Amino acid sequence: MTIRTRFAPSPTGLLHIGGARTALFNFLFARHHGGQFLLRIEDTDRARSTEAATRAILDSLEWLGLHADEPAVFQSTRAARHTEVARALLAAGQAYRCYASAEELREMREQAMREGRPPRYDGRWRDRDPADAPAGVTPAIRLRAPREGETVVDDLVQGSVRVGNAELDDMIILRSDGTPTYLHAVVVDDHDMAISHVIRGDDHLTNTFRQVQIYRAMGWDEPRFAHIPLIHGPDGAKYSKRHGAEGVLEFRDQGFLPEALCNYLLRLGWGHGDSEILDRAEAISLFDLDGVGRGAARMDFAKLTHVNAVWIRGTDDRRLTDEVLARLRPRAGLVVDATAEARVLSLMPHLKERARTLVELADNAAFLALHGTVPYDDKARTHLTPVGAALLTAVAVRLADTDFTPAAIDQALRQQAEASAVKLGQIAQPLRAALTGSTSSPGIDVTLAALGREESLRRIAAAIDVARG
Repeated sequence: MTIRTRFAPSPTGLLHIGGARTALFNFLFARHHGGQFLLRIEDTDRARSTEAATRAILDSLEWLGLHADEPAVFQSTRAARHTEVARALLAAGQAYRCYASAEELREMREQAMREGRPPRYDGRWRDRDPADAPAGVTPAIRLRAPREGETVVDDLVQGSVRVGNAELDDMIILRSDGTPTYLHAVVVDDHDMAISHVIRGDDHLTNTFRQVQIYRAMGWDEPRFAHIPLIHGPDGAKYSKRHGAEGVLEFRDQGFLPEALCNYLLRLGWGHGDSEILDRAEAISLFDLDGVGRGAARMDFAKLTHVNAVWIRGTDDRRLTDEVLARLRPRAGLVVDATAEARVLSLMPHLKERARTLVELADNAAFLALHGTVPYDDKARTHLTPVGAALLTAVAVRLADTDFTPAAIDQALRQQAEASAVKLGQIAQPLRAALTGSTSSPGIDVTLAALGREESLRRIAAAIDVARG
């Protein structure tokens, strides 16, 4: 059997973090078993589905590197097929026409609630003679669901789950206006797409009992189901916007690498030994559904940030430079030209050791693209004193005749510290303030080398003027 999985989001909003994990699990499971991963956009809710949401979903999956093996299927284009199957069920006696009015359905719900019963359709048109149909009423089509026994699903995550058929009513598969219902359309699409495994959130588990009845009524092979627990916030409540970033692209904007987010989501509800950092190839090699837990996983932003920092340290300097430059270009007071690019690239091996996100990385690199006056923060200004000015003046003289390599710069600064009878740090901090406007940067030798002799001396001279008041 060829393994075929699918991710089937509704384009009514952003791709949330829970949906991203579901897509990832489907992708990895298919790849692990040498199968195919497919995408279906379930856009049958025309009132709420938007082109912007569809674009955001596709962009999110592209950013995460979760590429489908076939062109995306849009559910809205398949209404005729959904109707065809509903009519086939009707012709086979597996479905029937229901003429119950909206008022009757409302009364059924209210009566059930008064009696403490779950509100469900009472089956009044199930065996009734169609000749009794009221004139001028277009019927809905309902599935003739079994009333005796149980519906059992052997779930690959939840185990054997069952429900008494008496607890399920005859669901509508085709509305009176001729449009198919979501639960019916999903089954038809999964069958026609030859989906072998339906991997989705456990909030869909109750839908599965109804959906398998359509498979059985049509005589179709059922896919295997795997319902994965939802993601909760740190407080144990269902994850929502109040817990932090919600849409996948928000995580991108906050400076997380897609590899880091996928790595974190993989370990959020799935386990394999003690390995925490897994690349895509390792994830494909190891992932299977037997490692998915049944309990809800809790989002931990501190852990995600740690994982992101590890990935940043291991990411190619050229790629990180491009990411940083893209974030610096919109900022006022910066000139992101070839010179700035060269500076950032040369210092990247040191910058990335200190950053947890790409936003932090860009913040730490911004001084390399400064044009004109360096803005000094409060801590930097504490080092721009008359004493600092004297040290900077002496350093500037020595640096003017120094080969501008990190090794030569380090030697020159050490010599100046000895000549001035101060510790190296007492020279490094005024220099750092002069060059970056802050008291935090990579090693002062590599920082000077990245800026180059001319720019370094220009910034030092400007800081001396500020320090002298």
